[in-house]
Amino acid sequence: MRLNVLYEDKYIIVVEKPPKVPSQSDKTKDKDMLSLIKEYLIEKNKSSKEPYTAIVHRLDRPVGGIMVFAKTKSACSHLNKQIQNKQIKKTYYCTVCGEIEQKEGTLKDYLKRLKTINMSKAVDESTKGAKEAILQYRVLNSINDEEHGKLSLVKVNLVTGRHHQIRVQLSHHGYPLWGDTKYNKKFTKKKTWSQIALFAGELSFKHPKTNKIVQFQLNRPQTMPFILFD
Repeated sequence: MRLNVLYEDKYIIVVEKPPKVPSQSDKTKDKDMLSLIKEYLIEKNKSSKEPYTAIVHRLDRPVGGIMVFAKTKSACSHLNKQIQNKQIKKTYYCTVCGEIEQKEGTLKDYLKRLKTINMSKAVDESTKGAKEAILQYRVLNSINDEEHGKLSLVKVNLVTGRHHQIRVQLSHHGYPLWGDTKYNKKFTKKKTWSQIALFAGELSFKHPKTNKIVQFQLNRPQTMPFILFD
C-alpha cells in the first residue's frame, strides 16, 4: 500500500489514512497505519533499525482522512498535551440521513463506551462511566435524492474526542451517518457493505518544535454519497 504523505520533518509525519485500515495494530492483525509508517521510514532512510513512531490520535477503522504521528518522544509528549488541552483542531465532513433544521449549532451529550460490542451510547450525565461529548456542526448543503431520500452534508468540529463520538451523537439526535452499519438502522439491515460517509478533512495544531500553528486539508472523497453534493 502506497502511503500518502502530506508533510514530514524530523519531528512529525502527517499522512492520509485510507478507509478500512486500522490506526494501529488490533486483533485482526491487518496492516495498520503505524506499521505502514514505520515501513515507509525504514525504506526511506535505508535503515534496518526500527524508527520511533508514536500514534497521537485515532480514526475509526472505516473512516479515512488526515492523521499526525510523532517521530520523537518529545514531539509525542507535546502533541499529547495539546490533545489533553483540546488545542488540536479536528474537522470532519460527513453525510447524514435527513435534513437538519438548525443549520449550525453545538451538540453536548454524555456517552458511555460499551467495550464488549465496540459501540458507545448516549446516556444520562449521572450514569457510571459517562463522559462529556461536545461537537460543533454546520450544514453545508441538503438535497432530496431520488434513491436515498433527504441527505445533508455536514462539517463537524470535534471539541472532545470520544469513542465513535460523531457517529453516536448525530444518530442520537436523529441524523445517523450514511453507510454507518453500527448506528444507522437503515444500513444495519443491509446485507451489502457500504463505506461510511465520514472523512477527517482538516487538522491543525502547534508544531512540537516551532510552536507555530500548522494546518492540513484534504478535499472530501469523490465517492458516494459525497459526490451527490458536487
